[in-house]
Amino acid sequence: MAACALVGAIDFNADDFLARRESGEIEYVIAVDGGFAHLEGIGVAPDMAVGDFDSLGYVPKCKRVSRYPVQKDQSDMELAIEKALAWRYDELLVYGGLGGRLDHTVANLQLFARFSEQGAYITAIADSYAVRLLTGPDVFELPLLESGTVSVFAANDRAEGVIERGMAYSLDDEPLSNRTSRGLSNELTGELATVAVESGTLYVFYPLSEAVRN
Repeated sequence: MAACALVGAIDFNADDFLARRESGEIEYVIAVDGGFAHLEGIGVAPDMAVGDFDSLGYVPKCKRVSRYPVQKDQSDMELAIEKALAWRYDELLVYGGLGGRLDHTVANLQLFARFSEQGAYITAIADSYAVRLLTGPDVFELPLLESGTVSVFAANDRAEGVIERGMAYSLDDEPLSNRTSRGLSNELTGELATVAVESGTLYVFYPLSEAVRN
């Protein structure tokens, strides 16, 4: 399935982005405000730029530009995700959305959960890890790695029917709550690992392979 990549202004994993773009996985690219500078730095022209451009400092020249006022009720990332969905992309790869200011990261994670519950498949990619949003009923097969830490948290008050298999510790059709630390720091063992949920939404934090780490 072809994906839309959204590139924000926070830490940018250029290696992962370029690898996925070269493989054809990324079909459409949206620069989110200061994310335009990240793309410019690696010689990639986005298909669209979205934002108030206060972080960037100027309105970029782009095929399509959607400019918004600085004073608004939605973040630039929220507006950009809405644009991607309007273009009929439901597989979204978000770069530059994790790290930096904690409040921005929390806001983005909340957005990702909401849009996942509306049917989008969202993976947020940082320097050494990624976060997959999983809304039930659904199953996520993790990359096959010999080692690494996987954490699974509920985005809702309660996620039901959570399954974790192929890791050091298993869950079998159990609930998770967003009021507990349960789900922190499971371990990959080189086996095929999966996470599933029957209802509710999960954040699945997992490591990237060494080949695409910054």
